[in-house]
Amino acid sequence: MAKRILVVDDAAFMRMMIKDILTKNGFEVVGEAADGQQAIEKYSELKPDLVTMDITMPEMDGISSLKGIKAQDPSAVVIMCSAMGQQAMVIDAIQAGAKDFIVKPFQADRVIEAIQKAIG
Repeated sequence: MAKRILVVDDAAFMRMMIKDILTKNGFEVVGEAADGQQAIEKYSELKPDLVTMDITMPEMDGISSLKGIKAQDPSAVVIMCSAMGQQAMVIDAIQAGAKDFIVKPFQADRVIEAIQKAIG
């Protein structure tokens, strides 16, 4: 069965890019969210196998959202997406429970490798 993924990014273009990579590689994108609060709501509603989470978003950032998701499901698998130069935030995200991180602009092979490693 295809792994079910929730894509979270405030930029519609980025969501579209990552969705494209995922669907071409046999994953099922079950939902999208444009900010951290939406991500928490969608996570509890959809119970995806994995979440790709942008770090920098309006309303609620990716790290706060990650903590919210982990609070409701400690076994949640979340991969953070960050732009270059956000190393400190990436470290915070890993400490908060993120499995891995991928750097924008996305490289398809790196995205797939991170997801396969995270959900084994």
